[in-house]
Amino acid sequence: MKKSSFVAMIMGTIGGILFAIGMCMCLLTEWNAFTPGIVMGGVGLAVLLAMVIVWRRMEGIAPIELNGKTIGTVLLGIIGALLLGVGMCLTMVWNQLIFGIIVGIVGIIMLLSLIPLIKGLR
Repeated sequence: MKKSSFVAMIMGTIGGILFAIGMCMCLLTEWNAFTPGIVMGGVGLAVLLAMVIVWRRMEGIAPIELNGKTIGTVLLGIIGALLLGVGMCLTMVWNQLIFGIIVGIVGIIMLLSLIPLIKGLR
């Protein structure tokens, strides 16, 4: 295993755990820890962002360009993931099976469209 992959794995694990615990602190009202959860989630996101920067620098890859395509791709991924999650909630929590399946499928299609958008078609 390359050193850059190992560093990315460790930082990704730490950042993911901090973000997940922060989200649990925010969303579980029984814990009564909304403000500390926001802080912990923010720290987790900062570690994950630092992981991307450190990994790209260790691999000798150029920094990510912020242009219209990059921003659009990120927004498409965020919206697709949110639609998939809302579809799951509609189906499992709010007992709206048909509408939840439709919303979830739209989210899956949006996430699948990221592959040809990023990699292109040949």
